[in-house]
Amino acid sequence: MAFPWADKWAADASASTGLPPDLLKIAFTLVMSYPLSSLMKRLPDDAKNLKIIYIISVSIFYMVGVFSLYGGAATLLFSSMGTFFITQWKSPYMPWVNFGFVMTHLFVNHLRSQFFPETYDPNVIDITGAQMVLCMKLSSFGWNVYDGWQIEKGEQLSEFQTKRAVLKHPSLMDFLAFVFYFPSILTGPSYDYMEFHNWLDLSLFKELEKDKDPKRAARRKRHKIPRSGIAASKKLAAGIFWIVLWTQVDSRISTAYAYSDAFTKEHNIFGRIVYLYMLGFMYRLKYYGAWSISEGACILSGLGFHGVDPKTGKYKWDRVQNVDPWGFETGQNTKALLEAWNQNTNKWLRNYVYLRVVPKGQKPGFRATIFTFVVSAFWHGTRPGYYLTFVTAAMYQSVGKFFRRYLRPFFMESDGKTAGPYKIYYDIVCWIVVQTAFGYATQSFMILDFWLSLKCWKNSWFLYHIALGAIFAISSPYKAWAIPKIKKKQAGAVTDKKDAKEEVKKDTIKTK
Repeated sequence: MAFPWADKWAADASASTGLPPDLLKIAFTLVMSYPLSSLMKRLPDDAKNLKIIYIISVSIFYMVGVFSLYGGAATLLFSSMGTFFITQWKSPYMPWVNFGFVMTHLFVNHLRSQFFPETYDPNVIDITGAQMVLCMKLSSFGWNVYDGWQIEKGEQLSEFQTKRAVLKHPSLMDFLAFVFYFPSILTGPSYDYMEFHNWLDLSLFKELEKDKDPKRAARRKRHKIPRSGIAASKKLAAGIFWIVLWTQVDSRISTAYAYSDAFTKEHNIFGRIVYLYMLGFMYRLKYYGAWSISEGACILSGLGFHGVDPKTGKYKWDRVQNVDPWGFETGQNTKALLEAWNQNTNKWLRNYVYLRVVPKGQKPGFRATIFTFVVSAFWHGTRPGYYLTFVTAAMYQSVGKFFRRYLRPFFMESDGKTAGPYKIYYDIVCWIVVQTAFGYATQSFMILDFWLSLKCWKNSWFLYHIALGAIFAISSPYKAWAIPKIKKKQAGAVTDKKDAKEEVKKDTIKTK
């Protein structure tokens, strides 16, 4: 049972705002992480064990004292201890056994949350969200330990792998602090063990010893972690802005209306597509808010430190950035949108799933892509709506590559890099199409139910699925027509360059 004051505060605030109590509790823990992170930052630099105890205690307070997640805390501990012991087994199969263990545990809990509760309420917090974040951290840790073994054997690894390789297995308390780091325990962001370890022992800030700024140097005599209040405050302000905007938009539109019969009667097809776009935008707002606030707390504690910008000399605080709202909302293609959204999950899927499937010396192919797609789907959950969205998004990605290769060159100059006179119109059309297309595709992610998702798409004539089918149907003849013209255009650019060089040579000879 949660502390009585937490339940009472949440109930009173819910009555005043109309927001669900658990969402208000999440907001409470996110905002409380700021003063708690500020206090932790002021603990003595060499008080490592005190910091560890502080971190674990605050996380237990969040899960048990605020949310009554006794079973949830046990769930996270079970996954963590499994990984802690599995990763001490020195075998080439270890990272895959560990990956299978944490993914299976998560998948079982996804099944339980879908089929066993009497009712499903997305506004009630359960442990699966926190376990999803933990799954990324634990599976990554297994590969980081494995990479440490490879370095011991003299193997050459990528820069990314080398920086994150665990050369010495951590103590139990160090590992639990990594697992239960309170600013990200419930909502993320995810991070790798060595990033946390280097923050905890302060080696993350070693490069600042070269900093000659007198004010910064004076500050480092007291604490090695640099000031980050302004950067953290900006993230907090941005997060609050997104949350407030969400509360205003959320009351005016709903997914239930999008699959109702009234939806088709009251809007034409263009109005329906715009409405679905607004629904998608509304759904993103709460994630923009939660992730921005959580990131700000990580920045305030120092974990967000990412070096010094060589151009400006200012500190960079984007180590654990998880979302780029501006990048997503202005994105003109599928790649830009995916890179701006849930960035740490994308990093995990790329570096610890996609690239790990590939045998050494080979390039990623179709098998790696399919495996990554399946892992991503299983990681999100077992509800049909997730899979409908992922399959649609995968088709979007294929179509996006098609347009970039075989249509975009016609709007560029012959060098393929300079925008042509009509490129601005191409960009505008691409922005409208990709933004509304994702608004359409993500409805099933929000609705989750299979038949209601199909009804929602049916209300919009399955417009984007039909468009996908049409594009796939004409792709081969279009490519046969487009490729020669693109090559001719590019060949003309090469000829122009050669002619320009010849003119320069002639002018040089004349001058001499």
